Amino acid sequence: MNPAIHAAIAAAHAAERNQQQREEEERMTRYNPDELESDWEFKIVRSSTPMFRKPEVLRQVREEESLAGWTLLEKLDDSRLRFKRPAKAGKRDDQLPAGIDPYRTQIGGSDNVRVLIIAILIPVFLALFVFLVSLRNTPGDLEPTPVITIFINVVVTFLFILVPLTITFIFLRGRK
Repeated sequence: MNPAIHAAIAAAHAAERNQQQREEEERMTRYNPDELESDWEFKIVRSSTPMFRKPEVLRQVREEESLAGWTLLEKLDDSRLRFKRPAKAGKRDDQLPAGIDPYRTQIGGSDNVRVLIIAILIPVFLALFVFLVSLRNTPGDLEPTPVITIFINVVVTFLFILVPLTITFIFLRGRK
């Protein structure tokens, strides 16, 4: 199968999974009228991997979020945490230590990074395989692979990388 198709399929699966998670979050995170009337802010911090399964990571994230006044409401699963804080806590955001983003919603790499890695690795390995096969298939009594064959392999390798990256870039821009 074409590497560009693999990248497009991976991107589509990631988008579908994100949409399903957002719909699930809407169902799971119902707020009562008191919370909505009392000037609370809410956010969900996500990880594309199950990082929050590790107690030390969970503790560290809770400590970092508490610096900005966020309190953990619930752990939705091993990759999503829901926080809340009084809206007035935002007035102190400019006094937070460097590197603390009070509105961060992503920890670690995102799904976009995974898709990009897949879009790069599949064509690179395929192009490397084609290149190595072309070197091996050179008859023994002839000169080593001519420069033109190497040039063609480099161009093919470039295309195997460029096409999936372009598709992935277009897909990711469309999601914003």
